[in-house]
Amino acid sequence: MGAAVMEQRRGGKPKVVFVLGATSTGKSKLAIALAALFGGEVINSDKIQVYAGLPVITNKVTDEECAGVPHHLLGCVPCPDADFTVDDFCREATDAIKRVLSRGGLPVVAGGSNRYVEALVDGDGGAFRSSHDCLFVWLDAAPEVLRRSTAVRVDDMVRRGLVEEARAAFDPDASYTRGVRRAIGLPEMDAYLRRASDGDDDGTAAMLGRAVEEIKVNTFGLVLEQVEKIRRLSTLEGWDVRRVDCTEVLARTADGEGVQELWRKVVWEPVEDMVRTFVIAEKSGGKINLLP
Repeated sequence: MGAAVMEQRRGGKPKVVFVLGATSTGKSKLAIALAALFGGEVINSDKIQVYAGLPVITNKVTDEECAGVPHHLLGCVPCPDADFTVDDFCREATDAIKRVLSRGGLPVVAGGSNRYVEALVDGDGGAFRSSHDCLFVWLDAAPEVLRRSTAVRVDDMVRRGLVEEARAAFDPDASYTRGVRRAIGLPEMDAYLRRASDGDDDGTAAMLGRAVEEIKVNTFGLVLEQVEKIRRLSTLEGWDVRRVDCTEVLARTADGEGVQELWRKVVWEPVEDMVRTFVIAEKSGGKINLLP
């Protein structure tokens, strides 16, 4: 029997699951599935998705994708130019986790801002980690597959209305260094939108094509940074990081054939098993007890 099992049976710490991974690896899908199975709730840890609006550009999950699972810190900051700092995240995330635990639920923290996650877990002298058992599930894939996956995602965003959304939010006097306007997908569209807003159609199609390609390049640059940060976190003392290789799943995503079954076998089944073991699913009237 594992140490986590023994500790929980002795009255261990409350459990928190973190779903890590670069953009386009399927963090949201996995987090929602885990929360749905284990009676949990999702706490967003993406510094851009905390802002309201721009659902396509910020890749927020839809109501349908949430499947009834409550989400916290998602689209909760109404002002697009506000600064939602690391300290703000740590305070709000800690409060949300406490509320979820008080209801007997499993907090599932998911998002791409690993600096926020590190600050939450190890900040303030490591107070959070010392008072919680944390499991970190890392969805990772081969770099070239991640590159293709991010390109496919950007193309899908364009189909879902990225250009129209950027046009509606365009402000020629706004700064791209604050708030939601930092999101990849807005700054890259600036030159195209300025030309289009002047009514000058000359060369705009080419400019739009270049903007989309720049979004792909910048998104993959972010992906590489995210992977490197998670790799570093996995070496830190006390970080129980479990890497799940989803290369095969992402490589199959483009054609769509058999993806769901592959995801179930490669990602879902091993993660479900590790999380079930982690939380020690001792039943009480059919409900999983997650608090000691």
